[in-house]
Amino acid sequence: MSVRALWVVSHENGESGKVRFSRRYPTVEVRAKSLAGADYVSVPEDHVIHQLLLTELGLIEPDKPYMAVRDDCARPQRSPAVELRLGGPGGRTLWPLLTISQGGLILACLPLIEAAPEPRPPLSSLASVSQGLALLSGLQGFLCGTVGKSPEPDVLASRLAALPSVLLQVCPLGMPLDAPPQAGAPPTAMAPGPGGAQKQPAWKAGVHRGRAVVNVALTEMVRSMQYGNRSRQDMWDVYGAVMCKCEVEGVLPNVTVTLTLPPNGSPLQDILVHPCVTSLDSSILTASSVEENDGSAFSGPYKFPFSPPLEPFRLCSYTSQVPVPPILGSYQLKAEENQLKLNVVLKLHESVRNSFEYCKAHLPFYNRNLMGNVDVKVSSGQLEVSKEKNLLVWILGQKFPKSREATLDGAIHFSGHLAGPTDPLCTDLTAYIKLYFRVPDMTLSGCCVDQHSVQVYSSAKPRIVTTRELVSSEYYIWNSTGDAPVSSGLMIL
Repeated sequence: MSVRALWVVSHENGESGKVRFSRRYPTVEVRAKSLAGADYVSVPEDHVIHQLLLTELGLIEPDKPYMAVRDDCARPQRSPAVELRLGGPGGRTLWPLLTISQGGLILACLPLIEAAPEPRPPLSSLASVSQGLALLSGLQGFLCGTVGKSPEPDVLASRLAALPSVLLQVCPLGMPLDAPPQAGAPPTAMAPGPGGAQKQPAWKAGVHRGRAVVNVALTEMVRSMQYGNRSRQDMWDVYGAVMCKCEVEGVLPNVTVTLTLPPNGSPLQDILVHPCVTSLDSSILTASSVEENDGSAFSGPYKFPFSPPLEPFRLCSYTSQVPVPPILGSYQLKAEENQLKLNVVLKLHESVRNSFEYCKAHLPFYNRNLMGNVDVKVSSGQLEVSKEKNLLVWILGQKFPKSREATLDGAIHFSGHLAGPTDPLCTDLTAYIKLYFRVPDMTLSGCCVDQHSVQVYSSAKPRIVTTRELVSSEYYIWNSTGDAPVSSGLMIL
């Protein structure tokens, strides 16, 4: 087994973090390039690695439990072997990047994978993964000791200074040896648990010390394409993700989270679960959105027993079929000389709580001169014109009127002499409204996590915190008097 590169990153109290130590092995990199051939992906600079790594671990913008680039249900998690998306031609990715963390310190290494990159081999079949985790665990013991948190800054600095010489002994030329580093306290091999002594697995690099807290956050995203035209079928879909952060004592604590639906709720479909889930009813995984539903699909409760990792992770993701979108809209444009007359009607469905964290609509205008006079009235909220003079922002605020209907009506004169931004799609009367909203304490499917249903088998009784929310994603309302992109069965995003 060989290591292409290794990093030690610090991250404390919401700071952006920094790379405290890095080591690359050029001879191993030559082998990686030879093995991968045309599929070779080089290791980027340290500042790129640390930014992508913190994003993947959920340490950047922690107030946002859901980030599409990281938590999309089409991207299964395989912690602690994370995947870094580097972008560029062909959507380059760096995998598997092994990580363990303790306190504000993150250790990561990139092992050499000698198997073919496609199809991607299972983690369990790669000896380099377990050996890489063993290396990180030993280095963690050297740097942090066994106290369960990061050492004092001066102690950590001295150990980081000694790390190059330690790596010469335990990982010469990027090839880890069996001997653990001796300069610091070695990692604990055995730790007591509720059922007696338990061996600490390689994928769990430490144990939690301190107050026990279990956080479970359920986020549902809704997408929509509405045309306001009988010749085009409106489309919408809902997908959700359950994020967990379990600070529970013990080597392998057992936690069970249960998702429930209302009596008339539509069954959850396309369920994907984290590898830490220990057992699952097979009927939970059989419901698929691409197959006809005969009414006999499993409708809960959905129980997920698991032994949690230390870091925040996505417990499961799902899709759900709902009868109507939360906000129905109508958008009509009419061109007259150098102006556009517009009429917008937004209706909040009766099943949706009329209590938003925010709700706003963007009305962009492309392939025209910049806006001049804007004579537009709204029945609720306030209207703003962007400083670029090509976008109307309708801020509806936290509530719709009691009628659950809001309107926008008026005319826009494009009398500016400067041309505005262009878009190859939005020509003539092809235009759209994009809605942005967040509704706390509700989901369209009705799915929820009752904090009393969260079971934790640990020596200390934890505090249970559960939240749920509905968030818009790619929510479009197209002008019904113009052309609009239409697909057969799939949404255009």
